[in-house]
Amino acid sequence: MPKIFYTERDIDDMFARGVTSIDVHDGVVLTDLARERMFKIGMTPNRVKPNVHPEDNPQEILVHKVKAAVIARLNGQIDPALLDNVIRRVLANMK
Repeated sequence: MPKIFYTERDIDDMFARGVTSIDVHDGVVLTDLARERMFKIGMTPNRVKPNVHPEDNPQEILVHKVKAAVIARLNGQIDPALLDNVIRRVLANMK
C-alpha cells in the first residue's frame, strides 16, 4: 500500500480549506516542516487505524464540518483548540 506524504504546503492548503485535523496512521508521513506547521496553526493529528473512516463516527463529522465553517467564516482568526472545545460542549449539551 503506497504511503501518503504531507508537506508544509499541503498543510497550508488544507488549513485554508478549513481542515483542522489530519488522520494519521502507518500509511501517512508528515515531513518535519509539515508537522511544525500543523502544530503552529493549531491543527491536530488524529491517530486512526488505516481502514477506519470518519463516516464511522457521525458526531466527529459534525464537529469537523462546524469547525471548518466557522474557521472559513472568520478567515482563520480563531483558536482552533478553543473552537473545538466550544463545539463539543454545545453538542454535549444538546443530547
